[in-house]
Amino acid sequence: MASLSKHGGGGAEGILASFSRSSVVAYGREAATMGKKLLRSTGKAAWIAGTTFLVLVVPLIIEIDREQQLNDIKLQQQALLGPAPPAK
Repeated sequence: MASLSKHGGGGAEGILASFSRSSVVAYGREAATMGKKLLRSTGKAAWIAGTTFLVLVVPLIIEIDREQQLNDIKLQQQALLGPAPPAK
């Protein structure tokens, strides 16, 4: 019986060895490699998009909010003090 398992004839080692050499396992490894590459490139794209958002969009939002606050203050002052006198 020992000679049969050494030559791949029966036993768990023989089945595992033949399975690890099969084309299904090769396709699985290739798919895993492609998945890693896809995940890595997706992470890079997300980092670029997030950084671009922080650099370009956040200052714009802050400036728009500041402008709105100034407009609100002007409206409150006009309501309290009345309209500005005409320029001469």
